[in-house]
Amino acid sequence: MLTQAFPQSLVDEVLAETGRVQRRNRLLPARLVVYFVLAMCLFSGQSYEEVARLLTTGLQGARRWRASWVVPSTAAIWKARSRLGVAPMRQLFARVCRPVATPGTQGAFYRDWRLTAIDGTTFDLPDTKANVEAFGRPPRSGRGEQDVGYPQLRMVGLVECGTHAVFDVALAALRTGEQTLARTVLRSLRQGMLLLADRGFYGVDLWREAAATGADLLWRVRKDLVLPVVEQLPDGSYLTEIFDRSDIHHTRRGVPVRAVEYTIAGHEGVYRLITTILDPDKAPAAELAALYAQRWEFESTLDEIKTHLGGSHLVLRSQHPDGAEQELYGFLLVHHAIRHLMHQAARQVDQDPDRISFTRSLRVVRRQVTDQAAFSPRPARPRHQGHPR
Repeated sequence: MLTQAFPQSLVDEVLAETGRVQRRNRLLPARLVVYFVLAMCLFSGQSYEEVARLLTTGLQGARRWRASWVVPSTAAIWKARSRLGVAPMRQLFARVCRPVATPGTQGAFYRDWRLTAIDGTTFDLPDTKANVEAFGRPPRSGRGEQDVGYPQLRMVGLVECGTHAVFDVALAALRTGEQTLARTVLRSLRQGMLLLADRGFYGVDLWREAAATGADLLWRVRKDLVLPVVEQLPDGSYLTEIFDRSDIHHTRRGVPVRAVEYTIAGHEGVYRLITTILDPDKAPAAELAALYAQRWEFESTLDEIKTHLGGSHLVLRSQHPDGAEQELYGFLLVHHAIRHLMHQAARQVDQDPDRISFTRSLRVVRRQVTDQAAFSPRPARPRHQGHPR
Protein backbone atom coordinates (compact mmCIF):
# COMPACT_ATOMS: atom_id res chain seq x y z
CA MET A 1 0.00 0.00 0.00
CA LEU A 2 2.81 2.42 0.86
CA THR A 3 4.67 1.92 -2.42
CA GLN A 4 1.43 2.05 -4.44
CA ALA A 5 0.38 5.35 -2.89
CA PHE A 6 3.94 6.73 -2.76
CA PRO A 7 5.98 5.10 -5.58
CA GLN A 8 9.73 4.90 -5.12
CA SER A 9 10.24 7.02 -8.24
CA LEU A 10 8.13 9.80 -6.71
CA VAL A 11 9.95 9.55 -3.38
CA ASP A 12 13.27 9.82 -5.20
CA GLU A 13 12.05 12.91 -7.09
CA VAL A 14 10.97 14.54 -3.86
CA LEU A 15 14.31 13.77 -2.21
CA ALA A 16 16.13 15.32 -5.18
CA GLU A 17 13.91 18.41 -5.14
CA THR A 18 14.56 18.96 -1.44
CA GLY A 19 18.29 18.20 -1.56
CA ARG A 20 18.14 15.02 0.52
CA VAL A 21 19.71 12.65 -2.02
CA GLN A 22 22.14 10.15 -0.45
CA ARG A 23 25.81 11.04 -0.79
CA ARG A 24 27.14 7.79 0.67
CA ASN A 25 25.82 4.33 1.37
CA ARG A 26 24.07 4.18 4.75
CA LEU A 27 22.19 1.58 6.74
CA LEU A 28 19.25 4.00 6.61
CA PRO A 29 19.20 5.71 3.18
CA ALA A 30 16.86 8.66 2.75
CA ARG A 31 14.32 6.73 0.67
CA LEU A 32 13.90 4.13 3.38
CA VAL A 33 13.57 6.83 6.06
CA VAL A 34 10.62 8.36 4.16
CA TYR A 35 8.87 5.00 4.20
CA PHE A 36 9.89 4.51 7.82
CA VAL A 37 8.17 7.78 8.83
CA LEU A 38 5.01 6.61 7.03
CA ALA A 39 5.18 3.21 8.71
CA MET A 40 5.85 4.87 12.07
CA CYS A 41 2.51 6.68 11.72
CA LEU A 42 0.71 3.62 10.36
CA PHE A 43 1.90 1.60 13.37
CA SER A 44 1.60 4.40 15.91
CA GLY A 45 2.53 3.34 19.42
CA GLN A 46 5.17 0.82 18.31
CA SER A 47 8.84 1.42 19.06
CA TYR A 48 11.22 2.60 16.36
CA GLU A 49 12.89 -0.82 16.16
CA GLU A 50 9.57 -2.69 16.00
CA VAL A 51 8.36 -0.42 13.17
CA ALA A 52 11.56 -1.22 11.24
CA ARG A 53 10.93 -4.95 11.74
CA LEU A 54 7.31 -4.66 10.63
CA LEU A 55 8.33 -2.65 7.59
CA THR A 56 10.83 -5.20 6.29
CA THR A 57 9.27 -8.47 7.43
CA GLY A 58 9.41 -11.19 4.81
CA LEU A 59 11.75 -9.34 2.47
CA GLN A 60 14.74 -11.64 2.95
CA GLY A 61 12.57 -14.71 2.44
CA ALA A 62 11.21 -13.18 -0.75
CA ARG A 63 14.81 -12.40 -1.85
CA ARG A 64 14.12 -8.68 -2.18
CA TRP A 65 17.81 -8.03 -1.46
CA ARG A 66 20.91 -10.17 -1.14
CA ALA A 67 22.83 -8.82 1.83
CA SER A 68 21.69 -9.14 5.42
CA TRP A 69 20.18 -6.06 7.02
CA VAL A 70 20.37 -5.42 10.73
CA VAL A 71 17.53 -3.48 12.34
CA PRO A 72 19.08 -0.12 13.34
CA SER A 73 19.06 1.15 16.89
CA THR A 74 16.63 3.81 18.09
CA ALA A 75 19.48 6.36 18.12
CA ALA A 76 20.40 5.54 14.51
CA ILE A 77 16.79 5.91 13.39
CA TRP A 78 16.45 9.22 15.26
CA LYS A 79 19.57 10.56 13.53
CA ALA A 80 18.27 9.40 10.15
CA ARG A 81 14.97 11.20 10.74
CA SER A 82 16.90 14.33 11.67
CA ARG A 83 18.94 14.12 8.44
CA LEU A 84 15.74 13.75 6.42
CA GLY A 85 14.02 16.77 7.99
CA VAL A 86 10.50 17.96 7.26
CA ALA A 87 10.91 19.26 3.69
CA PRO A 88 10.60 15.89 1.85
CA MET A 89 7.42 14.94 3.75
CA ARG A 90 5.92 18.38 3.13
CA GLN A 91 6.76 18.14 -0.57
CA LEU A 92 5.40 14.59 -0.79
CA PHE A 93 2.13 15.82 0.73
CA ALA A 94 1.95 18.65 -1.82
CA ARG A 95 2.58 16.21 -4.69
CA VAL A 96 0.15 13.47 -3.62
CA CYS A 97 -2.68 14.89 -1.53
CA ARG A 98 -5.50 16.12 -3.77
CA PRO A 99 -9.29 15.74 -3.77
CA VAL A 100 -10.02 12.18 -4.91
CA ALA A 101 -13.76 12.15 -5.66
CA THR A 102 -14.89 11.68 -9.25
CA PRO A 103 -18.22 12.94 -10.64
CA GLY A 104 -19.73 9.53 -9.90
CA THR A 105 -18.66 9.43 -6.23
CA GLN A 106 -21.73 9.25 -4.03
CA GLY A 107 -22.05 11.94 -1.36
CA ALA A 108 -19.13 14.06 -2.59
CA PHE A 109 -21.06 16.69 -4.55
CA TYR A 110 -24.01 19.02 -4.08
CA ARG A 111 -25.46 19.59 -7.52
CA ASP A 112 -22.38 20.73 -9.50
CA TRP A 113 -20.26 21.67 -6.46
CA ARG A 114 -17.54 19.55 -4.87
CA LEU A 115 -18.14 19.80 -1.11
CA THR A 116 -15.13 20.90 0.95
CA ALA A 117 -14.66 22.17 4.50
CA ILE A 118 -12.05 24.21 6.35
CA ASP A 119 -11.31 23.91 10.05
CA GLY A 120 -8.51 23.92 12.57
CA THR A 121 -7.20 21.76 15.38
CA THR A 122 -4.16 21.25 17.59
CA PHE A 123 -1.85 18.29 18.20
CA ASP A 124 -0.17 17.55 21.52
CA LEU A 125 3.63 17.25 21.53
CA PRO A 126 6.18 15.84 24.01
CA ASP A 127 6.97 18.28 26.80
CA THR A 128 10.47 19.29 25.73
CA LYS A 129 12.12 22.70 25.88
CA ALA A 130 12.56 22.77 22.08
CA ASN A 131 8.86 22.04 21.45
CA VAL A 132 7.71 24.60 24.01
CA GLU A 133 9.92 27.31 22.53
CA ALA A 134 8.86 26.53 18.95
CA PHE A 135 5.12 25.97 19.41
CA GLY A 136 4.05 27.15 22.88
CA ARG A 137 1.50 25.82 25.37
CA PRO A 138 -2.24 26.41 25.74
CA PRO A 139 -3.13 29.63 27.63
CA ARG A 140 -3.18 29.38 31.40
CA SER A 141 -6.55 29.04 33.08
CA GLY A 142 -6.03 32.10 35.31
CA ARG A 143 -5.71 30.10 38.53
CA GLY A 144 -1.95 30.58 38.76
CA GLU A 145 -0.87 27.24 37.28
CA GLN A 146 2.50 27.03 35.58
CA ASP A 147 3.45 24.78 32.65
CA VAL A 148 -0.16 23.80 31.99
CA GLY A 149 -0.72 21.07 29.39
CA TYR A 150 1.36 19.72 26.55
CA PRO A 151 3.02 21.96 23.97
CA GLN A 152 0.76 22.09 20.92
CA LEU A 153 1.12 22.51 17.18
CA ARG A 154 -1.75 24.25 15.37
CA MET A 155 -3.08 23.01 12.04
CA VAL A 156 -5.69 24.41 9.65
CA GLY A 157 -6.70 22.20 6.75
CA LEU A 158 -9.03 21.63 3.82
CA VAL A 159 -11.01 18.38 3.58
CA GLU A 160 -13.08 16.91 0.78
CA CYS A 161 -16.28 16.14 2.69
CA GLY A 162 -17.41 13.12 0.68
CA THR A 163 -14.13 11.21 0.96
CA HIS A 164 -12.46 12.74 4.05
CA ALA A 165 -9.34 13.38 1.95
CA VAL A 166 -7.19 16.15 3.46
CA PHE A 167 -5.84 18.09 0.46
CA ASP A 168 -4.05 21.04 2.03
CA VAL A 169 -2.79 22.06 5.47
CA ALA A 170 -0.92 24.89 7.15
CA LEU A 171 1.09 24.27 10.35
CA ALA A 172 2.32 26.83 12.85
CA ALA A 173 2.90 27.64 16.50
CA LEU A 174 -0.09 27.74 18.83
CA ARG A 175 0.03 31.54 19.00
CA THR A 176 -0.80 31.76 15.27
CA GLY A 177 -4.53 32.25 14.73
CA GLU A 178 -6.68 30.01 12.57
CA GLN A 179 -7.66 32.85 10.24
CA THR A 180 -4.00 33.57 9.57
CA LEU A 181 -3.31 29.93 8.68
CA ALA A 182 -6.50 29.76 6.60
CA ARG A 183 -5.05 32.27 4.14
CA THR A 184 -2.33 29.77 3.26
CA VAL A 185 -4.65 26.88 2.39
CA LEU A 186 -6.97 29.01 0.24
CA ARG A 187 -4.46 28.41 -2.58
CA SER A 188 -5.99 24.95 -3.09
CA LEU A 189 -9.56 26.15 -3.67
CA ARG A 190 -10.86 25.96 -7.21
CA GLN A 191 -13.92 26.99 -9.18
CA GLY A 192 -16.58 24.30 -8.77
CA MET A 193 -15.87 23.80 -5.05
CA LEU A 194 -18.26 24.81 -2.27
CA LEU A 195 -16.35 25.63 0.93
CA LEU A 196 -18.11 25.18 4.28
CA ALA A 197 -16.74 26.98 7.35
CA ASP A 198 -17.71 27.60 10.96
CA ARG A 199 -18.30 31.08 12.38
CA GLY A 200 -14.76 31.23 13.78
CA PHE A 201 -13.44 31.80 10.27
CA TYR A 202 -15.76 34.65 9.42
CA GLY A 203 -14.12 37.92 8.48
CA VAL A 204 -14.76 40.16 5.49
CA ASP A 205 -11.14 40.14 4.33
CA LEU A 206 -10.86 36.34 4.54
CA TRP A 207 -14.25 36.00 2.83
CA ARG A 208 -13.04 38.18 -0.05
CA GLU A 209 -9.82 36.19 -0.41
CA ALA A 210 -11.67 32.87 -0.39
CA ALA A 211 -14.27 34.07 -2.92
CA ALA A 212 -11.51 35.39 -5.20
CA THR A 213 -10.30 31.81 -5.75
CA GLY A 214 -13.46 31.11 -7.78
CA ALA A 215 -14.88 28.68 -5.22
CA ASP A 216 -18.32 29.31 -3.72
CA LEU A 217 -18.71 29.73 0.03
CA LEU A 218 -21.23 28.69 2.68
CA TRP A 219 -20.16 29.94 6.09
CA ARG A 220 -21.89 30.22 9.42
CA VAL A 221 -21.79 33.69 11.05
CA ARG A 222 -22.32 35.03 14.55
CA LYS A 223 -25.80 35.84 15.84
CA ASP A 224 -24.85 39.44 16.59
CA LEU A 225 -23.61 40.21 13.07
CA VAL A 226 -25.79 42.92 11.54
CA LEU A 227 -27.18 41.74 8.20
CA PRO A 228 -29.53 44.33 6.68
CA VAL A 229 -32.22 42.88 4.40
CA VAL A 230 -31.64 44.25 0.90
CA GLU A 231 -34.10 41.94 -0.85
CA GLN A 232 -36.32 39.18 0.49
CA LEU A 233 -36.26 36.05 -1.69
CA PRO A 234 -39.05 33.54 -2.33
CA ASP A 235 -37.30 30.63 -0.59
CA GLY A 236 -37.06 32.53 2.71
CA SER A 237 -33.44 33.63 2.29
CA TYR A 238 -32.51 37.25 1.61
CA LEU A 239 -29.84 39.30 -0.09
CA THR A 240 -27.67 41.42 2.21
CA GLU A 241 -24.22 42.95 2.52
CA ILE A 242 -21.27 42.43 4.84
CA PHE A 243 -18.90 45.22 5.82
CA ASP A 244 -15.42 45.60 7.27
CA ARG A 245 -15.36 45.83 11.04
CA SER A 246 -13.74 49.25 10.81
CA ASP A 247 -16.58 50.57 8.62
CA ILE A 248 -19.06 51.02 11.48
CA HIS A 249 -21.31 53.45 9.60
CA HIS A 250 -21.12 51.53 6.30
CA THR A 251 -19.63 54.43 4.39
CA ARG A 252 -18.02 52.07 1.86
CA ARG A 253 -19.74 49.62 -0.39
CA GLY A 254 -20.33 46.24 1.25
CA VAL A 255 -19.82 42.75 -0.15
CA PRO A 256 -23.09 41.29 -1.50
CA VAL A 257 -24.04 37.91 -0.01
CA ARG A 258 -27.15 35.84 0.52
CA ALA A 259 -28.26 34.94 4.05
CA VAL A 260 -30.08 31.80 5.19
CA GLU A 261 -31.61 31.64 8.68
CA TYR A 262 -33.08 28.48 10.17
CA THR A 263 -33.74 26.61 13.40
CA ILE A 264 -33.05 23.01 14.37
CA ALA A 265 -35.55 20.95 16.38
CA GLY A 266 -34.32 20.50 19.94
CA HIS A 267 -31.81 23.37 19.70
CA GLU A 268 -32.33 26.93 20.86
CA GLY A 269 -31.61 29.98 18.76
CA VAL A 270 -31.38 30.73 15.07
CA TYR A 271 -28.56 29.50 12.85
CA ARG A 272 -27.33 31.94 10.21
CA LEU A 273 -25.38 31.14 7.08
CA ILE A 274 -24.10 33.40 4.33
CA THR A 275 -23.21 32.26 0.83
CA THR A 276 -21.79 33.55 -2.43
CA ILE A 277 -24.59 31.71 -4.28
CA LEU A 278 -27.02 34.59 -4.75
CA ASP A 279 -29.58 32.80 -6.96
CA PRO A 280 -32.00 30.72 -4.84
CA ASP A 281 -32.91 28.58 -7.86
CA LYS A 282 -29.34 27.27 -8.00
CA ALA A 283 -29.28 26.42 -4.27
CA PRO A 284 -32.56 26.72 -2.31
CA ALA A 285 -32.34 27.85 1.31
CA ALA A 286 -33.69 24.59 2.76
CA GLU A 287 -31.06 22.59 0.88
CA LEU A 288 -28.24 24.85 2.04
CA ALA A 289 -29.40 24.59 5.65
CA ALA A 290 -29.36 20.79 5.42
CA LEU A 291 -26.06 20.84 3.54
CA TYR A 292 -24.19 22.75 6.25
CA ALA A 293 -24.15 19.62 8.41
CA GLN A 294 -21.53 18.27 6.00
CA ARG A 295 -19.03 20.57 7.71
CA TRP A 296 -18.84 18.01 10.51
CA GLU A 297 -17.11 15.61 8.12
CA PHE A 298 -13.96 17.54 9.05
CA GLU A 299 -14.46 16.48 12.70
CA SER A 300 -14.88 12.86 11.58
CA THR A 301 -11.64 13.16 9.62
CA LEU A 302 -9.77 14.41 12.68
CA ASP A 303 -11.17 11.51 14.72
CA GLU A 304 -9.81 9.06 12.14
CA ILE A 305 -6.35 10.62 12.35
CA LYS A 306 -6.15 11.30 16.06
CA THR A 307 -8.06 8.36 17.55
CA HIS A 308 -8.03 5.47 15.07
CA LEU A 309 -4.70 6.02 13.30
CA GLY A 310 -2.83 7.70 16.14
CA GLY A 311 -4.39 5.81 19.05
CA SER A 312 -6.29 7.16 22.04
CA HIS A 313 -4.91 10.40 23.51
CA LEU A 314 -2.47 10.91 20.64
CA VAL A 315 0.74 12.72 21.56
CA LEU A 316 3.23 12.97 18.70
CA ARG A 317 6.43 11.19 19.64
CA SER A 318 8.94 13.68 18.21
CA GLN A 319 11.07 15.57 20.73
CA HIS A 320 12.06 18.37 18.33
CA PRO A 321 10.00 20.80 16.19
CA ASP A 322 11.17 19.58 12.75
CA GLY A 323 10.47 16.00 13.78
CA ALA A 324 6.99 16.95 15.00
CA GLU A 325 6.07 18.51 11.65
CA GLN A 326 7.66 15.60 9.78
CA GLU A 327 5.61 13.16 11.84
CA LEU A 328 2.36 15.05 11.36
CA TYR A 329 2.84 15.07 7.59
CA GLY A 330 3.40 11.32 7.91
CA PHE A 331 0.02 10.90 9.59
CA LEU A 332 -1.68 13.03 6.94
CA LEU A 333 -0.05 11.08 4.09
CA VAL A 334 -0.99 7.69 5.53
CA HIS A 335 -4.56 8.85 6.18
CA HIS A 336 -4.83 10.13 2.60
CA ALA A 337 -3.53 6.81 1.21
CA ILE A 338 -6.07 4.82 3.22
CA ARG A 339 -8.91 7.16 2.24
CA HIS A 340 -7.88 6.94 -1.42
CA LEU A 341 -7.97 3.14 -1.15
CA MET A 342 -11.42 3.30 0.46
CA HIS A 343 -12.65 5.54 -2.35
CA GLN A 344 -11.44 3.04 -4.95
CA ALA A 345 -13.27 0.24 -3.13
CA ALA A 346 -16.45 2.31 -2.87
CA ARG A 347 -16.38 3.12 -6.58
CA GLN A 348 -16.07 -0.56 -7.50
CA VAL A 349 -19.37 -1.37 -5.76
CA ASP A 350 -21.05 2.01 -6.41
CA GLN A 351 -21.30 2.91 -2.72
CA ASP A 352 -20.86 6.07 -0.68
CA PRO A 353 -17.30 6.03 0.81
CA ASP A 354 -18.87 6.93 4.17
CA ARG A 355 -20.41 3.44 4.26
CA ILE A 356 -16.96 1.85 4.45
CA SER A 357 -15.40 1.51 7.91
CA PHE A 358 -12.16 3.43 8.36
CA THR A 359 -11.18 1.21 11.30
CA ARG A 360 -11.57 -1.99 9.31
CA SER A 361 -9.75 -0.47 6.34
CA LEU A 362 -6.88 0.50 8.65
CA ARG A 363 -6.64 -3.08 9.94
CA VAL A 364 -6.52 -4.43 6.38
CA VAL A 365 -3.75 -1.99 5.45
CA ARG A 366 -1.68 -2.81 8.52
CA ARG A 367 -1.88 -6.51 7.72
CA GLN A 368 -1.03 -5.90 4.07
CA VAL A 369 2.05 -3.83 4.84
CA THR A 370 3.55 -6.54 7.04
CA ASP A 371 2.58 -9.39 4.68
CA GLN A 372 3.57 -7.83 1.35
CA ALA A 373 6.41 -5.38 1.97
CA ALA A 374 7.48 -4.25 -1.48
CA PHE A 375 10.78 -2.47 -1.20
CA SER A 376 14.29 -3.08 0.03
CA PRO A 377 16.00 -1.13 2.81
CA ARG A 378 19.20 -1.25 0.76
CA PRO A 379 19.82 1.29 -2.05
CA ALA A 380 19.08 -0.37 -5.38
CA ARG A 381 21.94 -1.14 -7.76
CA PRO A 382 21.55 -1.51 -11.55
CA ARG A 383 20.40 -5.04 -12.37
CA HIS A 384 18.94 -6.89 -15.30
CA GLN A 385 15.20 -6.39 -15.69
CA GLY A 386 13.13 -9.14 -14.14
CA HIS A 387 15.41 -9.61 -11.10
CA PRO A 388 14.21 -7.15 -8.39
CA ARG A 389 16.44 -6.53 -5.44
